[in-house]
Amino acid sequence: MKTIAKEAEQYIKTLIRSGESQQLDFKFEISDAKKIARTFSAFANTQGGKLLIGVKDNGKISGIRNDEEAYMAESAAHLFCKPAVPFQLKRWVVEGRCILEVEIPASTQRPHYAKNDAGQWVAYVRVKDQNIQANRIQEDVWKGEGKKRGVWMSYGREEKILMDYLSENETITLSRFGKIARTSKLQAEKILINLILMNVIAIEQTERATYFRMRQINY
Repeated sequence: MKTIAKEAEQYIKTLIRSGESQQLDFKFEISDAKKIARTFSAFANTQGGKLLIGVKDNGKISGIRNDEEAYMAESAAHLFCKPAVPFQLKRWVVEGRCILEVEIPASTQRPHYAKNDAGQWVAYVRVKDQNIQANRIQEDVWKGEGKKRGVWMSYGREEKILMDYLSENETITLSRFGKIARTSKLQAEKILINLILMNVIAIEQTERATYFRMRQINY
């Protein structure tokens, strides 16, 4: 039993040493299930991740106070996320303190929504160690991925302009594409969405802007 306890403690400490990231978040406590739901949404919508409850932002182990934390996690996933976000919860004892590990897999039912400060249902993505609101194009891509039918599109003037631009530049924004192609925002969005669904280009969202780039092909 001592060996198992030691391995468990080492496992958690290794996670903590790696620091908060795209797939790891620390929470001293869950005081608001609505706010923590944004992390559930972001992890599920992106690459999945782990949430350690009872760990401060600086990595110091504080432990949870009681089982209320587990109930709050359950509420965040099932009451304050739409659709509900599946997760696994494990309890670990580290340095004599109880820590909750909440593991959220990448979802196949994207987008998952959580409420923002204004009470609106929005989808979140995980960018580095932050949860940010998903771009509308990203949402439409997720919805398109959930449909069984294929994607059909023509290769016209606008598509050629986009491909020529990306052959000489690493990225492009929606506004830049619309400007050089002299097309409406709605049409530019539609073209980008279709090309993403066809795995021709990729979307990259940062805290400041959303970019589109040629998708790398691995042989």
